[in-house]
Amino acid sequence: MSLSPVVVTVAPTGAGNADDAGPGRRNRPLATLGEARRRVRAALAQGHLDVTVELLDGVHRLTEPLRLDAADSGRDGHPVTWTAARGAEPVISGAVPVTGWEPDDPATGVHRARVDAGPDTRQLYVDGVLARRARIGLPREHVTLTATGLTLDDPALAWLAGLPDQGRVEFQATSAFTNRFAPVERITGATVVMRQPAWDNNTYGYDTLQAPMRVPEYFLVNSRSFLNEPGEWYLDPTSGTLYYRPLPGQDLATARVELPRLESLLEVGGTYDEPARNLRFENLAFTGTTWLRPSSSDGYANQQTGAFIAGPQPHRPADAFASCAVGCAGFEASRDGWFQVPGAVQVSAAEDVTFAGCAFVNLGSVALGIGNDANAHATGVGLGARRITVSGGTFTANAGGGITIGGVRPDAHHPSDPRMVNGDIVIRDNRVFATAVDYLDHAGVFASYVTRLTVAHNHVADLPYSGIALGYGWGANDPGGSLDYLARGLYDFRPVYDTPTTMRDVHVVGNHVRDVVRTMSGGGALYTLSAIPGGVIEENYCENSGQYGIYFDEASRHLTVRGNVFVHTAGPWAHANTANGNRTGDLTLTGNHVTNPAITGVADGRRGDVVRGNVTVTPETLPVEATRVIYDAGPTGDHRGPPDPGRPPFGVSVTADPPVLDAGETAVVTVTVRNLSDRRASAVTVALVVPDGWRAERLGRPARCGLDSGASGTETWKVTAPASARVPVGSAVVKAVVSGWADLAGAEAVRSLTLTTLNPLTSLKSQGSVSSRFAEAGSRYAIMIAGAGSPDEYGVVYRDGVAGPSAVITARVTHLDPTDPRAEAGVVLRDDLSGCSPGHAAMVATPGDGVVFRWDADGDGRLDTAGSVPDIGAPVWVRLVRSGDQVSGYYSRSGTTWIKVGPTADLTGAAHRQDAGLTATSRAGWFGFSDFTVRQA
Repeated sequence: MSLSPVVVTVAPTGAGNADDAGPGRRNRPLATLGEARRRVRAALAQGHLDVTVELLDGVHRLTEPLRLDAADSGRDGHPVTWTAARGAEPVISGAVPVTGWEPDDPATGVHRARVDAGPDTRQLYVDGVLARRARIGLPREHVTLTATGLTLDDPALAWLAGLPDQGRVEFQATSAFTNRFAPVERITGATVVMRQPAWDNNTYGYDTLQAPMRVPEYFLVNSRSFLNEPGEWYLDPTSGTLYYRPLPGQDLATARVELPRLESLLEVGGTYDEPARNLRFENLAFTGTTWLRPSSSDGYANQQTGAFIAGPQPHRPADAFASCAVGCAGFEASRDGWFQVPGAVQVSAAEDVTFAGCAFVNLGSVALGIGNDANAHATGVGLGARRITVSGGTFTANAGGGITIGGVRPDAHHPSDPRMVNGDIVIRDNRVFATAVDYLDHAGVFASYVTRLTVAHNHVADLPYSGIALGYGWGANDPGGSLDYLARGLYDFRPVYDTPTTMRDVHVVGNHVRDVVRTMSGGGALYTLSAIPGGVIEENYCENSGQYGIYFDEASRHLTVRGNVFVHTAGPWAHANTANGNRTGDLTLTGNHVTNPAITGVADGRRGDVVRGNVTVTPETLPVEATRVIYDAGPTGDHRGPPDPGRPPFGVSVTADPPVLDAGETAVVTVTVRNLSDRRASAVTVALVVPDGWRAERLGRPARCGLDSGASGTETWKVTAPASARVPVGSAVVKAVVSGWADLAGAEAVRSLTLTTLNPLTSLKSQGSVSSRFAEAGSRYAIMIAGAGSPDEYGVVYRDGVAGPSAVITARVTHLDPTDPRAEAGVVLRDDLSGCSPGHAAMVATPGDGVVFRWDADGDGRLDTAGSVPDIGAPVWVRLVRSGDQVSGYYSRSGTTWIKVGPTADLTGAAHRQDAGLTATSRAGWFGFSDFTVRQA
């Protein structure tokens, strides 16, 4: 017979009716979480299976971390649950409140308060915001970095030598992918001596202080003398005095000021023999920690994404400041001993652990560390995290990243004990935003080595570096190793592995990643590193990345990227690092929608890559499927949050038949609306907006105003172009505006279609060997080409027999569609331009090959010989000069000074009088011309 469920109730710190000697019920709760832990152990020992600890509303302040191991674990599949009481919003804090503020310097607005002397902190939280330590900028040109520290080259910095407590001052440098801290030893005159080994380690490797991979920012941090900006603070731990300069409008009499005292709050983990298991944490808030290691002599010798070097490096050469500024063999020896930033909440050597609806706010390091290396776990046992689920959580305003999964040392990727493998981790429906405030090198979600990982439907936003980062090791730990790292000397210190790492079967789906890579570089909304067999990245919505949409860094392999939407990426939507012979490849990119079509380092058919079916769009031409991906991205169900105007619940397609029409002609425009939400949409209306001079007439009745979930409705219009145009080729943007009520709120979606109009050609003849259309207006002409054929297929407008034995044919090429670097547009001669005939020559401009003079050297009618001048593109003047059976080609920027292209050519079999005109090759697009003339010399 099973025993009755046990519920242990805990009051917040300072509650009047709380007593650790009491029964632990709602009316007489316990006073501490530590006593609750003891009661849970006792209940489990008695055989109770269903045990719950409920936390009442308020702040539960810890004086030491809460550690849970096998003895605190659920039994027989029944979890021990730590949860908020019904209607409560409990907070577990490692901080103490600070009150009793008084003015310290009325002239600057700095206030001070008394705190306990002795303990230090690197963080202070004011009204839920991570305040900034006092600092000053240090212009790079005003200092010289040396092997022992800095030389102050600007006499205006001489005052720094008089700073008190110089050992508390730190040097901070933000470079490409590293954000480094090194403490000061002393400042004498213009010489700043830095503490060791922090300075040695920060000047060792890549993106170092003395050889950054981009222009860095330098700061001096943490002195009372630097406190000169609102929102800054400084702690004097010796006297127990905290200084703070309030923000405008901030009243310290009512502000919530929290001074962290602990470095971790919750440590879940046992051993590999007896792991912690069957634990569930629901609707709890974790807050108020710091992380003090960067204040030690180690500093923070950051390498990338929260990994750092600490301690003396035995293989560092004496001249390392010079010889190892951009890597060296000794630095490679350090890799297997790198450390990780710990989590404020830690899970390792644990199974079947769930965090549901928890908040991780105002924490001094990584918020949640799962299965990191042993050095990042206070239990001393790392890795070994299995079946861990994190859902519905909030991660914000922390010093480090949101969630870090996996380790970076050898046991993480090639474990010496199979129980070390991290596996079956699910990160779902969380919000990770505005975090990594102090340690800018961290990603929102980072997973190094884990087997079977799902990162699904999270909102990841407002980050200095990458949004979601996967993998580690730069390919050096993959089977067969890396030729690049062989050359660097890595394998002088460790083996070349012949088996895969534990990083495999990773599924990243349905996430909304926005506004990332805002400070650092070498990152993307999505970032990968090394091989990830079975890796699938699909249906994510990534917008406003400060660099790449997805960055495949060194040796990224075996990844499928499909059905994602990348909007407004500052750099290419996809970029692969293939430098130095690394093995990046075997990447499949299909069916993605992008606003920036650039893609670098990845090409279809090269290095095993498949790149097909990716579509360039604008925000107003997104197809329904892409709109569905956007709408569905991010947290789902009850975690979705309020409606986002940027992600409306309507998928809209706009089509036209025909999309290209002559002046005065009519096209039928069809608008299809699909309800993407889970609820019925009502009051749905569709309006079509056309430019001035165009007419739109609705065909039939409007579609029904209500749409069930997943249902579609269609409306059509007859759209008529103006009767004439002032340009040969015009465009008209037709907009469909869909509005209605969905997701319990009003919503609007706008999609557009561009119709192309042609003013009819009347003054010249035309001929196309492929599907071509022609237009003119005044002295301007246009040729539209529908598809790609061989280089000798063309569209041409011309005059019959106009070019005699001494003729000059001239025109200005005004527009070239960059559809193909070999596309051509210019002037042409031929005996008969209505078909294949001898006497063929052309002088053309191209998008990629400059200007080219082509001619038929053997009289078979085909252009078989050419001369060219590179790097000349439209707009440009082109000219053919005929003299009997000879012809020459010229170009001009001005139309007055002409430069010959190639030799004078013989036109075998040329007729006495030839046709002359304007030509465009069969590369799809449109080509513009003006000032076409034929004169007799």
